Amino acid sequence: MVGVSSGSGVSARTSRAAAPVRLTPGEVVVEVVRNGVVEGLHHGHAVVVGSGGEVLAQVGRPEQPVLARSALKPLQAVGLLGAGLDLPAARLALACASHAGTAEHVAAVRRLLTAYDVDEAALQCPADRPLDDAAWAAVLAMGAGPQPILMNCSGKHAAFLAACRVNGWPLGSYLDPDHPLQRHLTVAVDEQSGPLAAVAVDGCGAPAFAVALVALARAFAGLVDAADGAPRRVADAMRAHPGLVGGPGRSATTLMQARPGLLAKEGAEGVWAAAVPGLGAVALKIDDGAGRAADRLLLAALARLGVEDTAFGAAPVLGGGRPVGVVRVRPGLFD
Repeated sequence: MVGVSSGSGVSARTSRAAAPVRLTPGEVVVEVVRNGVVEGLHHGHAVVVGSGGEVLAQVGRPEQPVLARSALKPLQAVGLLGAGLDLPAARLALACASHAGTAEHVAAVRRLLTAYDVDEAALQCPADRPLDDAAWAAVLAMGAGPQPILMNCSGKHAAFLAACRVNGWPLGSYLDPDHPLQRHLTVAVDEQSGPLAAVAVDGCGAPAFAVALVALARAFAGLVDAADGAPRRVADAMRAHPGLVGGPGRSATTLMQARPGLLAKEGAEGVWAAAVPGLGAVALKIDDGAGRAADRLLLAALARLGVEDTAFGAAPVLGGGRPVGVVRVRPGLFD
């Protein structure tokens, strides 16, 4: 059982959490081009750091805090290990997942809950449909509908409940920011990527943290370059089981499968963090949350680290059903 202080559980470095946080508009990072005409622009922020944490390139204001959303799941998983939850690699990867809701994912979540004698009804993530269309069609064919276990964060929630069971903490209030688990995880995230600028409520109902992109990038670099311990266990688990982290068509899975050794995790509203052992890491945020722009910017940021990859394929703009343009990173962005 891990001990937790009786206070808020947030270290002194997070004392600014009550201050207002507002996203400052970033630079133009991605263009939408149709027949040679730039018809759309995505603004954002990005940073590339070396393995020692030094800033190699940046655009926008990567020092400002942003809600990193699910990109923080690996850091929360480090905290879960620190709370005494000794998960094997596959279940640890599931705790970091924004999964597609396939039958494999749902079965894995159920096995995790069963292993710790937790009923599926204890999940407090909202009822949702699988992100994978084929999986959703299968659910509908069975006469079922949205369920909490189908929600892409159910693996993290199952791991939360397992940690509560290990420590004898109450299950019914596990998402409350003052719950012992959440106090512990807040400290864990702060220690890896703090100071935390704000605590909000994520789409799944769990606490969501605002951190600086440069701190997020350095935290991911620390995960892949850790010699041992909880950070290395989390990084190794995700890279060994990329299909559990995302699933069919999920960008994090596609990228990690294409580049063995690379660690990557997306977050809602256009957030990405990724790291390469010995080279460094990147973190980014697209102002309008567009995934098409976030994926393009991620590949460009990784290229700045020397990692050339086309795992996502092209991003064509269609006209009459055929390609007439492209979604591209602004030329010369990281020069």
